[in-house]
Amino acid sequence: MAFPWSPLVQVNGALLNTAAAALLLLIFLVFCNLGQAVVEPVVLGFFLIEVTWPLYRFLKRKIAGWFATVITISVTIVSVLALFAIIAWGGSQVAVWLRDNFDSIQTTLVNSTAWLEEHDIFILAMVTDHFNAASLVAFFRTVALRLNTMAAFAALVFLYVVMGLAETEVVQENIARLEDPDLARRLLAAGRGIGEKFRSYLLVRTVASIATGLAIWGFVASMRLDLAGAWGVLAFALNFLPYIGSVLVTLLLPLFALAQADSPATAVYVLLGVSIIQFAIGSVLEPVFSGSALSISPPVVIFSVVLWTFLWGALGAFLGVPVTIAMLTLLEQFPSARWLSDLLAGGPGVSRKNRQLVG
Repeated sequence: MAFPWSPLVQVNGALLNTAAAALLLLIFLVFCNLGQAVVEPVVLGFFLIEVTWPLYRFLKRKIAGWFATVITISVTIVSVLALFAIIAWGGSQVAVWLRDNFDSIQTTLVNSTAWLEEHDIFILAMVTDHFNAASLVAFFRTVALRLNTMAAFAALVFLYVVMGLAETEVVQENIARLEDPDLARRLLAAGRGIGEKFRSYLLVRTVASIATGLAIWGFVASMRLDLAGAWGVLAFALNFLPYIGSVLVTLLLPLFALAQADSPATAVYVLLGVSIIQFAIGSVLEPVFSGSALSISPPVVIFSVVLWTFLWGALGAFLGVPVTIAMLTLLEQFPSARWLSDLLAGGPGVSRKNRQLVG
């Protein structure tokens, strides 16, 4: 028998579930912020495990498990160090150029700020007030502390990855033995989907970064500016930080053009050219590369990058999209939460593909 108040009860129940989900999400974000030192290395370790798992599983079939772990970890470390090495090389090239051309840069700076000073905007005075010997000492002290923290962080992530690779199959077997077979099937399907999307995400970022680096190199060379190779390398490496890396290159390269050419028009041309390149690759080509495997709503991508950058800094800018992908993939496996995944997904093709994972 249907009571007249039944629809009202259903609506109130849906609202209650939505409010509970929002509250849990808020608690999760607060926990991630307050527990950054604990949660951040776990998330990065999980991401690296999912990305390197196919290589480890392939090697383990051929050689001993401990040797497969050593090779997998070595490949991961070499890849990360190579990325930081090319960033250091590109940055050092720019730093050397700035040192060798300091006099011309100073002249350009004085000429560029003359008009502003005529309108009572004293840029040089502001720079002098904020950048003095004490501020430089504080800056280098902060850098030293950051390096120590990064070393401890890297060691912790390394430990998580080693232990995680060794325990992944055990965890999968434990999930498969759960009393609820449907829950076990959904969790295993979510794990497979997250791994596939993480690897696709890294592939998309790599292809987009290579395309960005080559385009920036060609554009800088066509503008007859120095250090075209260094700027191409920096554009490639910084593009692994979604949006933030693109903004850095878009802002720094026109300033470099202004310092070299001493021409505001050249700086404007460079700004327009770099902006067009970033837009074409980030907003046109990259979605084609990702396709339905990664497609989530662009506003959600931007919000994820901003949110996790606010919570975790530069590493959050890189992990923001993978965390969002993992959450949407997990929600997709459960009918009660699938509406949220459908709402934030980039298109219906994503939902259809994920639902195939659960049969």
